[in-house]
Amino acid sequence: MFIGIDVGTSGIKAVLVDENQKVLAAHTEKLTVSRPHESWSEQDPEDWWKATIKAIDKLKESHPREIGAVKGIGFSGQQHGAVLLGEKGEVLRPCILWNDTRAGTECSLFERRFPQSRQITGNIAMPGFTAPKLIWVARHEPEIFHKTRHVLLPKAYLRYRMTGEMIDDMSDASGTLWLDTGRRLWSEAALDATGLHLNQMPELCEGTEPAGRLKADLATRWGMGERPIFAGSAGDNAAGAVGLGATKPGDAFVSLGTSGVVWMTTDSFHPGGKFAIHSFCHAIPATWHQMGVTLSAAASLAWWSRVSGLSERELLAELPEVPVAPSPVLFAPYLSGERTPYNDGVVRGAFIGLSQDTTRTQMTQAVLEGVAFSFRDALDGLAASGSLFHEADVIGGGSQSPLWTAIIASVMDVTLHRLAHGEQGGAFGAARLARIAVTGEAVEDVCTAPERIGSVAPDPQLRGAYRNAHARYKEMYPALKAIHN
Repeated sequence: MFIGIDVGTSGIKAVLVDENQKVLAAHTEKLTVSRPHESWSEQDPEDWWKATIKAIDKLKESHPREIGAVKGIGFSGQQHGAVLLGEKGEVLRPCILWNDTRAGTECSLFERRFPQSRQITGNIAMPGFTAPKLIWVARHEPEIFHKTRHVLLPKAYLRYRMTGEMIDDMSDASGTLWLDTGRRLWSEAALDATGLHLNQMPELCEGTEPAGRLKADLATRWGMGERPIFAGSAGDNAAGAVGLGATKPGDAFVSLGTSGVVWMTTDSFHPGGKFAIHSFCHAIPATWHQMGVTLSAAASLAWWSRVSGLSERELLAELPEVPVAPSPVLFAPYLSGERTPYNDGVVRGAFIGLSQDTTRTQMTQAVLEGVAFSFRDALDGLAASGSLFHEADVIGGGSQSPLWTAIIASVMDVTLHRLAHGEQGGAFGAARLARIAVTGEAVEDVCTAPERIGSVAPDPQLRGAYRNAHARYKEMYPALKAIHN
């Protein structure tokens, strides 16, 4: 038996997986995000800890015998968050999250201090990454910075609480801007540019490697006969890729979750170029990946649901099952800024083209299309960086909408494959990594692809219309940038 724990922004999800890779049970404990100021996004790490304990407690309640037989545990972690620990391992301040955009100025400071950063890390400095956050803390909360003895990412903090070990994997470390991504080790030059030292970083390992054992008191709490081994684990997107079997060069997927991701697995390290493409280590040894990211994907529909006063299900029910024509309204999904291709944490979203005749359904469709256009931007950025594909799996909660999937397929001009278990995501991938860490099995034997339940090809009658709509969509950014920057 194996447990996968997804350390998400909106909740902690724990899944129990058996030797046949069947999910026997799952439980999610919800989390909240604090936004004390404009562009800030924080969480209390203690909330993750309490939610994790409660989630596994719930699994034990429903499956006590199976929990007692657990041999391995893996994490899927929200990336980039900065957990600052003091001399005794105490948390010094709330964790600054991945979608926090306060550190825009600090990105420029980092790149000036470390001119080789893009070549070494493979990435443009972005406010959501960890290094600029620490420079912000040094500038605005110097007393906290001087007390900081260790910096951990969210899942590494939970591992520390559960094992006593400070360890993290290559995929998660890639999102800090402190990793020499090609060589798969910490860059002392990058740390120096942030005012940090190597001894403040966790030990690095591959996602498939053993990385600590569960503390004895927790094993006793859950009735485990042996103290389970932890896997090195993975950042959330890499864990999702493991769950999908996207471990071979050329494997691609589109993730329609809170944020949106367009992913391609690669066999070597390729810096991301000028379009804010992320180039990270995969959780699999000697493997990398490139991805484009939009910060508000399904989050855009959730926002529109709150504003309109209707549930997401009710909004989608007003639309046809497949698109007939692009909406006359355009929507820019920059509710938290945007990463690919603009790397702009300040710009904000907008509806364009509203009239007296505009309907709610047209605005809902515009939200779906705006996210799809953002995915097209990511696809174009990947292509410019050398990562080309014409088909991909589609995962995430938004993938359950046939309409949204059809819109994305036609906008991206890519065939999308819907999966039987497209929402298992990172927690399932984390359980797979736990299994490999325990058994030493080959990646290809464990990380098989899930069943495809259908494919959605681009609609040839909509390609031209969506190409034109995407061109109009791209014209919005310069105008919005001028307003908000």
